[in-house]
Amino acid sequence: MSELMSAAAELDAADPLAAVRSRFVLDDVVYLDGNSLGALPAHVPGRIEDVVRRQWGELRIRSWQESGWWTAPERIGDRIAPLVGAGPGQIVVGDSTSVNVFKALVAAVRMAGEGRDEILVDATTFPTDGYLAGSAARLTGRTLRPVPPAEVPSAVGERTAAVLLNHVDYRTGRLHDLPALTAAARAAGAYTVWDLCHSAGALPVGLDEHGVDLAVGCTYKYLNGGPGSPAFLYVRREVQDRFDSPLPGWNSHAEPFGMASAYTPAAGAVRGRVGTPDILSLLALEAALDVWDGVPVAAVRAKSLALTDFFLRCVEAYVPAGRVESLTPVAHAERGSQVALRCPDAGEVMERLVAQGVVGDFRAPDVLRFGFTPLYTSFADAERAARVLGGTLS
Repeated sequence: MSELMSAAAELDAADPLAAVRSRFVLDDVVYLDGNSLGALPAHVPGRIEDVVRRQWGELRIRSWQESGWWTAPERIGDRIAPLVGAGPGQIVVGDSTSVNVFKALVAAVRMAGEGRDEILVDATTFPTDGYLAGSAARLTGRTLRPVPPAEVPSAVGERTAAVLLNHVDYRTGRLHDLPALTAAARAAGAYTVWDLCHSAGALPVGLDEHGVDLAVGCTYKYLNGGPGSPAFLYVRREVQDRFDSPLPGWNSHAEPFGMASAYTPAAGAVRGRVGTPDILSLLALEAALDVWDGVPVAAVRAKSLALTDFFLRCVEAYVPAGRVESLTPVAHAERGSQVALRCPDAGEVMERLVAQGVVGDFRAPDVLRFGFTPLYTSFADAERAARVLGGTLS
């Protein structure tokens, strides 16, 4: 056994989260793509069978009340809240990340008022966020200005209505300074909208603590909610009474069954709802969140950093010099829960890795991404992935 294999065994033996791995359906594959789709929690199929056979099959429409379907978006939101540092009553679950980004950004511009004619957007953002920001700007008559996150403090000003930022860069794994950037926007009188897709469930966020106004996150990555599971929308308590959604629907009406022709928004984060919720996906997500029972986010963060440190150490040892370049920051304060390696033939390399039982993903034109989900990724996984990568590139 090599020195690094022995080190991995020792780290796994001392890992306080090691037992959580048994809560997932896993096999001999090293799965490092949880930053795209989380693994299946083992108890979810049984829970969903009950939803389908009993709640839908037997109770049918009675389940909206008797099985708690109607309140699921807020109830599940309160389950997610502690994982992103939010108190209860501020998160609603439903719709996709894209739809929620649009709702949040337009609402932020409306709250800012007519005197502010500019939206700042992360210039390195996931493409969809940029598309949506452009649409929101056209809809509200604002100007869109892309800026690198590090330049937000100098770019934000009295003209800025809203700032849309990613907490973790999807390509490089760089963690942006949410507290400082939020404070800079607030000092200028602008509203913040944070995209938490690559941080929720991987590291502490501190939405309440840091005064974030609005935030959106997906649930199928580090929260393991399943393919296409609904996203969440955070609306800070202090702005809820001014949150004016561009997509008002009957589910967000103060009296949804009153069928009034005039729209009156519900109180609280509920006004972030739109139409009838996707119950099967919602309840699969609710079941998946059970794996977090007894798991502190701080422990997840500590293991995430240890895993990515160890993987980079193994890459340095196993991969021929000059064959890859790490795009992921070395500093812990600037690192999410993935490692991105630049490699000229990255697409072909990833195909060869997958064929050998190491699953990461490829981002054009030349990036290998490896996502580390501390709930089920082991140090042995990290060592094996780097060893196979080294063999592939030799």
